[in-house]
Amino acid sequence: MCGIFFSLSTARSVLPTDETCALLRKRGPDSYRAHEVQLDVTAQSGQTACYHLVFISTVLSLRGDHVYSQPLVDSANGSVLCWNGEAWKVAGEPVRGNDTELIFQLLLEAAKPLTTDSRTTRQRIAAVVGSISGPFSFVFYDALSSSVFFSRDSLGRRSLLCGSDGAQNMRICSICDGTASMNFEEVDTDGVHILDLAVQQHSSGSSQTPWHTTTIKWSNEIPTGPEFIRNPIPRMNKTIPQGDPLPLSIESPCVRDLEENLRQSLAIRIHDIPEPPRPIEHGSDVKVAVLFSGGLDCTVLARLCHDMLPSNETIDLLNVAFENPRVAAGAAVAAAGKKTSSDSLTSVYESCPDRITGRAAFSELQHVCPDRNWRFVAIDVPYSETIAHRETVKRLMRPHNTEMDLSIACALYFASRGEGFSTDHINSDNNNKQPAHSTKPYTTPVRVLLSGLGADELFAGYARHGMAFTRSGFAGLIEEIDLDVGRLGKRNLGRDDRVISHWGREVRFPYLDEEFVAWVVRAPVWEKCGFGMQPAIEADAAGPPIDPEKKALRLVALRLGLNKVAREKKRAIQFGARTAKMERGRTKGTDSLS
Repeated sequence: MCGIFFSLSTARSVLPTDETCALLRKRGPDSYRAHEVQLDVTAQSGQTACYHLVFISTVLSLRGDHVYSQPLVDSANGSVLCWNGEAWKVAGEPVRGNDTELIFQLLLEAAKPLTTDSRTTRQRIAAVVGSISGPFSFVFYDALSSSVFFSRDSLGRRSLLCGSDGAQNMRICSICDGTASMNFEEVDTDGVHILDLAVQQHSSGSSQTPWHTTTIKWSNEIPTGPEFIRNPIPRMNKTIPQGDPLPLSIESPCVRDLEENLRQSLAIRIHDIPEPPRPIEHGSDVKVAVLFSGGLDCTVLARLCHDMLPSNETIDLLNVAFENPRVAAGAAVAAAGKKTSSDSLTSVYESCPDRITGRAAFSELQHVCPDRNWRFVAIDVPYSETIAHRETVKRLMRPHNTEMDLSIACALYFASRGEGFSTDHINSDNNNKQPAHSTKPYTTPVRVLLSGLGADELFAGYARHGMAFTRSGFAGLIEEIDLDVGRLGKRNLGRDDRVISHWGREVRFPYLDEEFVAWVVRAPVWEKCGFGMQPAIEADAAGPPIDPEKKALRLVALRLGLNKVAREKKRAIQFGARTAKMERGRTKGTDSLS
């Protein structure tokens, strides 16, 4: 995880505010470096313009054997790269060592004039971007063509914002820079954006981006034209079954294939993680934590981690619960009516839906994988602390500005802070490996967090998917899934990235690996969910029928021994952690914040 700041001005070098610098350092605590370029360009009209370019990068080092400070600057021609991402593969080949240097060298090679290649420089550079598998955002200045390239991956897993100040100086940054009066919006995930300074015509109008950009866009058409690059996500398989599809079972080939593909996606995200710089507490080795509600998606990831990580590594399960004054007031009234007394705060936290399912899933993981030390981290957030941090959360999530944004962002903000009370499944000081029941204050030292985000969109996990099927059958269900997958890059991953990375941690999304998403998108709808099917016999043998939402993934959970988790209902994070509707009133999730 890294922080990026870039500015472009015709008047002077434009630096970020002190507050923005501090927030960028929070994202990348291992390195901070700035680089400035002053450029005189003679345009095609014959006029000469002077440009001031500022590049700043902060680095959270998770790849290679040492910290690779950024921006990277080519000593030969002055080209510059600010990179925030994880290139897991390039052109289908796994990346070994530091990915930033590899990407920079590939971009520099693509920028060289080649008589043997009919493509333009911008097409070759866009082709390099199109070959990257993994989450990323970047700014690349090609000194040879006097052009600036910037982009996010097609799924939008890393934040990058673009805007201008009152003097219409262009700024591209991982977070909003400056005061609320400055206009910023998420960089579109539709392709690679290009500023050609040789043909730039700076506008004096009031447009949000007064600099002319062109875009080489993602396309899932084959073959692509020169103005397109291949989108790693293919078109949705819209085949409708003829008659009733065969019911899914734990032995269905598609269920076994799903498990194997998910293992491959997870493996590249949890192997070769360096030791956290902070001291390891409890005498155990921990490098990975799961944002853990106890639901299906995150618990399957935790269970698969057990099969892949060394047996002596602890896995932290970060479970957040909030003191919601509305809920607490209702509980107090109910307790008074029953003439009972209790620790109100404890009951408020422990009665949170996600705390209940989290502890239940923790117990099931202990039972299924008794030799693994699972550490359940109960993150209790008093209302007073929510209020104390609210302005920081609002600052980080901008330009998002609704009640729902704030509810979700608060849950992710405190969960990723990782500060709470831990319960270890195995006491590492006990040679007999007996369960330890005591809790103690604890802050996870890990820098890599796993999230189950994406599973609901891919496997029809929302209530609206069931309504679409009821309303329009398989055709309606497919259209609803296609809509969800198609707008993944335009939704809220940038917001989540800004909030989580504030703690110097990087979130990784195994369900949103390009190859995994492509495999799911190509699969017919009846291999993803169970709408329109009779339940399989073995699915019912150990409990109630398996819900049709995300049925294939539920059957993977059964294959892994997670019988209770396989039947867990979907619950939105803001309701499970109780960050929604903390104050009285008739606010809606779509209402703008004051």
